[in-house]
Amino acid sequence: MDSVLASAVAMTVIVAVRYLLTSGLFAWATHEVRPGHYNGLEKQIRSEIGWSLATAAIYGVPAGVVAWGWQQHGWTMIYTDPQALPLWWMPVSLLVYLFIHDTWFYWTHRWMHRPAVFTRIHAIHHASRPPTAWAAMNFHPVEAAVVSLLIPALVFVIPIHVGMLGLVLLIMTVMGVTNHMGWEMFPTWLVHSRAGNWLITASHHHRHHELYRCNYGLYFRIWDRLCGTDKGLSAP
Repeated sequence: MDSVLASAVAMTVIVAVRYLLTSGLFAWATHEVRPGHYNGLEKQIRSEIGWSLATAAIYGVPAGVVAWGWQQHGWTMIYTDPQALPLWWMPVSLLVYLFIHDTWFYWTHRWMHRPAVFTRIHAIHHASRPPTAWAAMNFHPVEAAVVSLLIPALVFVIPIHVGMLGLVLLIMTVMGVTNHMGWEMFPTWLVHSRAGNWLITASHHHRHHELYRCNYGLYFRIWDRLCGTDKGLSAP
């Protein structure tokens, strides 16, 4: 029991530090590239950081249990030997995890925009007006739990190399932060390219924070396109 508790605490610290470093980096980039962009939002940013650090604990507990179960008991399907499965499975597993995560996020996100759920839970996230680089994990504890449980569950049923799992978490973190910065860091030619029409960047997600009932995805615009909830990009 002590070891699983230590693992949960360690993962909570890792998630919190990862948040502070990543969001801090892109907040600094915002200051350099868009001076004054967050002026007047100091109180909001303090609230975003507070809720995000609470979210780090909710993220860290299941992650710590998974890490403990993997290292101590081999309970998960995380593997370290690249030869354990065909090499082609490594990039495929990355896409599978991202697609399933995006699907989970889209449908739970739409659920959180039902009026009763929004008022009680999701309104905390949308209190960031406009969102900043500190807002990616600015969640009510219930929303944090819903968001955080999928990846830990997937490692018990879908094999993934530890390096690919790290890449999933990196993509999740970077896209979560950059989508909330309030400005588009990617070049216009990419955002408006054929590939960009299927990927979510700040221009797409900021539209969600403007109109609320649209653009629910996390990585891809697939479900928004299929379900008629894609309302395009925010104005520059």
